[in-house]
Amino acid sequence: MSLSSLPAIAMALAAAFASAAPSITHAQAVPSAGNWPQRPVKIVVPFAPGSSPDVFARIVGDRLAQRLGQPVVIENRAGAGGNIGTGYVAKAASDGYTLLVSTNGPLVYNTVLYQKLPYDPFKELRPVVLGGGQPNVCAVRADSGIASLKDLVNEMKRRPGQFNFSSTGIGSLSHLGPELLKARTGTFAVHIPYPSSPQAIMAIIQGDVQFACVPGVAVMPQVKAGRLRAIAVSTGERSPLMPDVPTMKESGFPEVENMAWMAVMAPASTPPDILQKLNAELNAVLRSADVRDKMHAQYMEPIGGSLEQAEQFLRDELRNMTPVIKRSGATVE
Repeated sequence: MSLSSLPAIAMALAAAFASAAPSITHAQAVPSAGNWPQRPVKIVVPFAPGSSPDVFARIVGDRLAQRLGQPVVIENRAGAGGNIGTGYVAKAASDGYTLLVSTNGPLVYNTVLYQKLPYDPFKELRPVVLGGGQPNVCAVRADSGIASLKDLVNEMKRRPGQFNFSSTGIGSLSHLGPELLKARTGTFAVHIPYPSSPQAIMAIIQGDVQFACVPGVAVMPQVKAGRLRAIAVSTGERSPLMPDVPTMKESGFPEVENMAWMAVMAPASTPPDILQKLNAELNAVLRSADVRDKMHAQYMEPIGGSLEQAEQFLRDELRNMTPVIKRSGATVE
């Protein structure tokens, strides 16, 4: 029987009960894996559309929505080197409906770079899964006359003060990688941050900067179009997705080695059974052939693993990168 067919007195009592007891209803609706999700899930990306974490979130989000039976909505909250969106999720409700796809900078490096960070990623966020990784690709304009990373270093030494490099933000790997290169080679270049990797790449093409070391998804299409030249990848071994691009070590700089990665995070107090369910579903997503193929097309490799492995990875990154960041001299007020 519909509500409209009830006698007027019953309708009044029902309305009075509903308005008088919202806390009881809320207390009965404690989220758990058994009743989650019952509405759309939001994934916040703390960078602009078209950035690598944004592309990753959309690839994974499409397949995750199919597995959960609920829409997965991607929301971009860019700014402050990824701190705005990352901090937003750190303070969000711990109900499994607000997740984060973030990267090296906001989740690890910024804890060293910033004197006052508006969130603590190791206390207010919980890693759900290590989603994917990719090398940064160092690139110059195709008509620059620079054919290798060694050429770039030599030119910076020959023409001090005449080189700028772009990045995806202060504290990002695309910022700290070149800073490490500068420290190792005794060279100088001015850092100019941009909101996303496509904008950092356009800065090279337009002549605003001379080089960048950013994810391959932004670099390689411009390399294939003949506008840029890829001169090195940041990982220790050549990427099977870019087999013709030499490594830093092959270029003569063995101590300049790093990887850009993306992790799926949740507010720290999210119920453990929801975290476990999310981890299982995301691992299934990352194992699927279509997601792998889509990630490879964007020069990304799926990773996956347990909640514990993801958390240990972030702590290892903090331990390994803290001396690198401090040695670079990079700080943010």
